[in-house]
Amino acid sequence: MIQPLPSTCERAILEQFLKAEAMALWAVRSAQAQDVPPGVLQFLRRHEEEEAQHLKQFEQLLGTSSHGKTALPRVPSQWRVLAVHLYGYETLGLEFAKLLVGLRPDLSSIMDDEAVHVGFFEDEVRAILVHGGPAAEGSRQAAEAWRKRLPRTVDRYLHDESLAPFLVALRQHILDAVDARFMAVGLVAGGKGERTPLATAASG
Repeated sequence: MIQPLPSTCERAILEQFLKAEAMALWAVRSAQAQDVPPGVLQFLRRHEEEEAQHLKQFEQLLGTSSHGKTALPRVPSQWRVLAVHLYGYETLGLEFAKLLVGLRPDLSSIMDDEAVHVGFFEDEVRAILVHGGPAAEGSRQAAEAWRKRLPRTVDRYLHDESLAPFLVALRQHILDAVDARFMAVGLVAGGKGERTPLATAASG
């Protein structure tokens, strides 16, 4: 368990969470246009409402607006790949929510929502994997590709002067947490994913 961050990191974590919530909101909207199971579509619609509420809350806390988009981002069209995509980013979001609650215990309801989102997509991934065959193999391949991109994503979200003294520990902790979930659900067989040099944090 990583130690709580000092109060000097609060604004940086809030700002990064605002960006993450904006990204999640648009990804969920885009996912609804794909061919997903009926039960998933219903969850995504509720998920979008929750993300919109979170986004508004963070905009009020920071006194700023999230970057507006004019077009939905591209997301995988195959559910076996899209499920992994959403599960990965929700898992990453949960880890940042834990950091946030360490600084702002009053925002614990957001972490609770993130945990529900992770649990939902985790169950969906398990359902794909339990049937085996091409769908399960496709999900595992998608997880491997997503995991290779993760270190650069984490570096971008930790790229703030106030977080610099804690960068190594935070980066390791987040990557390990995602790896542990991917291994527990059966997306990867074991072992840690490749780490990119910390220098990417300065260039990303």
